[in-house]
Amino acid sequence: MISVGEQKITAEDFYKILFLGEKIELDAKAVKKVKVNYEFLKEFAKGKVIYGINTGLGPMAQYKISHSNENQLQYNLIRSHSSGCGSPLSEMHAKATMMARLNTLMQAKSGIHPEVVLLLKELINRDINPFIPEHGGVGASGDLVQLAHLALNLIGEGEVFYKGKLQPTEKVFAQEGLKPIRMHIREGLSLINGTSAMTGIGMINIVHAKNLFDWCILASSMINEIVESYDDHFSDGLNKVKCHPGQNQVAGIMRSILKDSKLIRRRADHLYNGKTEQVEIFTQKVQEYYSLRCVPQVLGPVLETILNAERVLVNEVNSTNDNPIIDSDSKNVYHGGNFHGDYVALEMDKLKIAITKLSMLAERQLNYLMNDKLNQILPPFVNLGKLGFNLGMQGVQFTAVSNVAENQTLSFPMYIHSITNNNDNQDIVSMGTNAALLTKRVIDNTYHVMAIHMITILQAIDYLKFKPKLSTCSRLKFEHLRKIVPKFSDDTTKYQDIRNIEKYIIENKPKFPLAD
Repeated sequence: MISVGEQKITAEDFYKILFLGEKIELDAKAVKKVKVNYEFLKEFAKGKVIYGINTGLGPMAQYKISHSNENQLQYNLIRSHSSGCGSPLSEMHAKATMMARLNTLMQAKSGIHPEVVLLLKELINRDINPFIPEHGGVGASGDLVQLAHLALNLIGEGEVFYKGKLQPTEKVFAQEGLKPIRMHIREGLSLINGTSAMTGIGMINIVHAKNLFDWCILASSMINEIVESYDDHFSDGLNKVKCHPGQNQVAGIMRSILKDSKLIRRRADHLYNGKTEQVEIFTQKVQEYYSLRCVPQVLGPVLETILNAERVLVNEVNSTNDNPIIDSDSKNVYHGGNFHGDYVALEMDKLKIAITKLSMLAERQLNYLMNDKLNQILPPFVNLGKLGFNLGMQGVQFTAVSNVAENQTLSFPMYIHSITNNNDNQDIVSMGTNAALLTKRVIDNTYHVMAIHMITILQAIDYLKFKPKLSTCSRLKFEHLRKIVPKFSDDTTKYQDIRNIEKYIIENKPKFPLAD
């Protein structure tokens, strides 16, 4: 059970809740603070002009709202902004959005009634997930449209995913004995004014990015075994003279994976022993291609980008990204722009570029294995059948290249793609949810590439009969993956194999030995 309210929520907490199904509970002290914050706003607002409580919204804030219409204004806000379109977020991404919004509201700076957080907790624990269309928000007054669809469910309207089906919220609430929230003073604005959709999606992106990074290091290590490369390009001696922590961490992980490999060669044993003086042309490469030799230098900045994105998103999900901020401690209400999503948008764009580069590295390694003129040890397309009659991995290479090409196009940043809207009130916006969703697309594509790459590595190892010589770590992963896709020489359909390997690598994080 994960407690929400008094301590920071982490990416690991999101993983446990969303991927492992762990339940949540609300910290009692934090719920009490939410109630105190609500009571403070209720009294403080009397006789004052406070945005979104007794004023219109956005560029219509100059219009005063009568006391009798204040509650209805909150309903109007939710219903009018439930205007998204496109495919719905997956149930996991919708739940992540709820988790991000719940944690923000539990900071007790939003002036909402405690019944809001109590209902959100129930929806999360009972797997009742909102129907939230992908398109709508521009990430400046927060994810207004996406969060309006979540708020619509909380007032008992709209649709939710429940037991695998999209159903009317009213019907599901009746089945589960749940009551919709009521508008008290500013529940509508507090629910939709914030960065919780982009942040929730972003937290899932972080989980997947870290997983892809681990699998890419494993694949890179195994391909170095396949070509019997020298050990110095991932050695401590070479990498420690570069002051980048990511590069040194990648090299250290590779050393831990390959430490007992019987295939990796020591340069001193082969080229520094004085036995090559009469050799004019070396039959084996003195240095490998960059996609094999420069793994620490390529994946190092990818790792640092992932870790920085995680740090920023954890900060965001534990922040109050509302407007105005209701501060019952200082007895004040502050107006500003904490709903602006630039922090998340920029990190998602950086993450998207980093994962695209990761997919490019995997594709170049894949191409090396496919091209017998490059590797000079494998048949064309790692074809274990009859050359000319069978085609091996030729067909799947097209799929990998197609996915990487799309990643490269999708890597154009959303962060700088601001479009003025809302009667020029929102004159510079973040496009944070678009950025997070495009990053998700890049991650999905990269899983396709990684699955194809891993199948090709398996075929190469079997062709060379290298399994007994693999490192312990590589051999275990080889055996696990071979249970899913056995060795093949005849041409068969491959889309199911790709899908099955992809499912495995999504659900199973590689576990590496301790680095040296």
